[in-house]
Amino acid sequence: MESQEIESLLSKLRSGDITRLEVAKEDFLAFREQLVNAEDFKHFRGIAQRNGGVTYEYLEKPRS
Repeated sequence: MESQEIESLLSKLRSGDITRLEVAKEDFLAFREQLVNAEDFKHFRGIAQRNGGVTYEYLEKPRS
């Protein structure tokens, strides 16, 4: 997954265009690297899946 694609997906989550984003195990490290550098990092919630992937959601209130 490329940097531009990741930023586009994060923007869609922020805006509500998509409610959930499935990130495959192979793309997790690249995705997370860019996610932790986002100003609104605490608004994203990742839910681990059995296959090693993660489902991300955007929260209105930041998690603590």
